[in-house]
Amino acid sequence: MYIANEKRYETMKYKRCGKSGILLPRISLGLWQNFGGSNVFENSREMVLGAFDRGITHFDLANNYGPPAGSAEETFGQILAKDLKPYRDELIISSKAGYYMWPGPYGEWGSKKNLVASLDQSLKRMGLEYVDIFYHHRPDPDTPLEETMDALAHIVRQGKALYVGISNYKAEDAKKAIHILKDMGVHCLIHQPRYSMFDRWVEDGLLDVLDEEGVGAIAFSPLAQGLLTNKYFNGIPSDSRAGGPSVFLRPESVTDEKIEKAKKLNEIAKNRGQSLAQLALSWVLRRKEITSVIIGASRLSQIDDNIGALNNLEFTSDELNAIEEILK
Repeated sequence: MYIANEKRYETMKYKRCGKSGILLPRISLGLWQNFGGSNVFENSREMVLGAFDRGITHFDLANNYGPPAGSAEETFGQILAKDLKPYRDELIISSKAGYYMWPGPYGEWGSKKNLVASLDQSLKRMGLEYVDIFYHHRPDPDTPLEETMDALAHIVRQGKALYVGISNYKAEDAKKAIHILKDMGVHCLIHQPRYSMFDRWVEDGLLDVLDEEGVGAIAFSPLAQGLLTNKYFNGIPSDSRAGGPSVFLRPESVTDEKIEKAKKLNEIAKNRGQSLAQLALSWVLRRKEITSVIIGASRLSQIDDNIGALNNLEFTSDELNAIEEILK
């Protein structure tokens, strides 16, 4: 029988999520890949329980995570039922909807029909009565924003989510969504954008909007799907994301230019007593607007290495200038 580590809260750092009562761990665990039905269950279980033992209380999912789609939530539901049920009130569990999930006109995007139905399916897969955070996963150019936000407000009033958020919204649309929800009496807790040293679009206005509106920010792909690690320094390993069946990082994305930049950044990391992954995470977490980063992992040792980033979150001006020179 699983018994959580009694010292799990002693080393993890937590930060308030925008203007809310919620503290999130600076490192959150994402179940985007490596937790689906095609993965080894015991390895997935070891990572989830190991993360919780290290103070990671936030587990980020979506309806389509797997593969196959939906199976990451099923895996997490099994771990909840088997091990984590006594600790439910210590967990922040999030899910999302918006990408393609089932055939027909109601299986994706941002209609009220899609979002409500998708969350009902997610709750069944995980064996939950509610999620802590429910996101609209991507903007819908064809559905009125008022309808999508009304769906999120409806879900909160149903008690099926305690908080709601948005993901992948640009600054202007994010601000509109936040204000629509506010007019409906619902606070937008959090925005989840892609953000890393290699993908900095959020710096062009979005982080300013979130800071002004009191909305938290949680970055996904802070390691650029492994490009900001030493994984690709000597070619593309067969067991890597770019070397496997993943459609999210293709071999052609592993460019010589990015590898050269990563190697130069690695020298800065060494001088800071960090791995390259730790440097990349610390660099994202240094921003005052960022509440947490979502890491992915294929084994527990990667989670341990990532958590090590919290030991050195401060940067000198010389270090930041050197990083900017490499990234420009």
